[in-house]
Amino acid sequence: MAKKPQRSEEYREITYVQARWDLLQRLRGKAIGIMEALDKASLPSTVHGSIARGDVTEKSDIDIFIHAQPSSFAVETALERAGLPVNRRLVMQATPAYAMKAHVEIDPSTTVTFPLMKMRRVEREFYRFGGEAALNGLRKGERIAGVDKRLMLIEPTPDGHHESTVVGREEHVAKLLGISAETVLDRVHTLLKRDNVGRTGVFVKEELTPEETFEIMLRRLAGKNPAVRRRLRSIH
Repeated sequence: MAKKPQRSEEYREITYVQARWDLLQRLRGKAIGIMEALDKASLPSTVHGSIARGDVTEKSDIDIFIHAQPSSFAVETALERAGLPVNRRLVMQATPAYAMKAHVEIDPSTTVTFPLMKMRRVEREFYRFGGEAALNGLRKGERIAGVDKRLMLIEPTPDGHHESTVVGREEHVAKLLGISAETVLDRVHTLLKRDNVGRTGVFVKEELTPEETFEIMLRRLAGKNPAVRRRLRSIH
């Protein structure tokens, strides 16, 4: 079941049991291996979400993001050389206003993503909103503050984390995370709307065939969809 946004003024101190620390170490070890393979190919990446914050559960995904717009060949070659299998490759676009992205699924809970179009500021800051850690930070054991899907601000502590609601405190959270208030308000609006109307679909979700590249798929989608063409030409 998806986590629901919290609208209360709830504040809680959470202490982790040893099993949670062990899980965090295991998931981060897997993320580091993938990020090192990308780094060797001059493809610096970050991991975002609970892996960066530290509040992992058995259901936590490993979401790795390359902020540049690399060639898909470079990304897939880096993974192949590291012996990392590619389970599925998908092109996804949340809405016509958002950049289309390439998703390289290593397994159902591990994905490497990179943009196929120039991203707007609010899209780039989305990753910092949820908590974002670079390779060196993971190696040092750093944990980063960020917001989870319940719209709770997760702030790491030596024993675990403390969490507090974001709703009604958007400007404070934006300042703490070093991002724009626009980004925080956008995410709050999106997650509260999803809570009210149910999970919404994505604008584009296409799986590539073994013969296709992401670049070929992008051209094909742009050729048949005017909204994709407009977003591809737009500059933010």
